[in-house]
Amino acid sequence: MSTVWKADPGHSVVEFSVKHLMITTVRGRFKEFDITLTGDPENLTGASVDVSINAASIDTSQPDRDAHLKSADLFDVEKYPKITFKSTKIVSTGQNEYDVTGDLTIRDKTHPVTLKVTYEGSGKDPWGGTRASFSASGKIDRTAFGVSWNAPLETGGVLVSNEVKLNFELQFVRQ
Repeated sequence: MSTVWKADPGHSVVEFSVKHLMITTVRGRFKEFDITLTGDPENLTGASVDVSINAASIDTSQPDRDAHLKSADLFDVEKYPKITFKSTKIVSTGQNEYDVTGDLTIRDKTHPVTLKVTYEGSGKDPWGGTRASFSASGKIDRTAFGVSWNAPLETGGVLVSNEVKLNFELQFVRQ
């Protein structure tokens, strides 16, 4: 029987970053998510990961930008309320390091994505539980998922990069 672990949202971060005006990195995060790891955190090769993100929980610290991101121009959260990722293959790439490949779905468009994942360790918490920690990163082309709104710049280039960098710092609690 596989062990089930749930991400602790109070000790986890689901972040992204994009280039703005082709020169500045702008960061945001999703505040509401459910991430389940099924398997052994110390050996992910036999594990599975299932992610569900509330798209409307996007936060870039700018209410006007957040409203635009939620609109039909970009995430269209009314029509597509969830962003999901389901692992399909996990390969060890070194000590405590893995490539986690899975199907990412945004706006009902699904494409394979590989995340670089590092197991950061595990231990007992003061309340008798067991926790495990991971960091993960990856990149996607947002236009492949229909998140394609943009504006050309007079100086050349575009307002928002198509490449989105993903960053996760996750603390899981054994269930």
